[in-house]
Amino acid sequence: MPIMYKAKEIGLRRVDFLAQNNISEQPKALVNSEDIHLAQAMNYLEAYNLQAGLLINFGVKSLQFKRVFNKSWQS
Repeated sequence: MPIMYKAKEIGLRRVDFLAQNNISEQPKALVNSEDIHLAQAMNYLEAYNLQAGLLINFGVKSLQFKRVFNKSWQS
């Protein structure tokens, strides 16, 4: 995936999972999900110029997920 900064490609990186070419999925296995993981998911959306993402935590008794949206998304 290209990494974008101010609408210019500045490098390449692999995304964990990508659905429908615009939804980033980040699986985690954490006992406690922290704000840093949410911030990382939001930063990935901006860097990849993606509209939405999912932060999924498999490390707890019951699956947890958060939907994340890129506030500065441009198609």
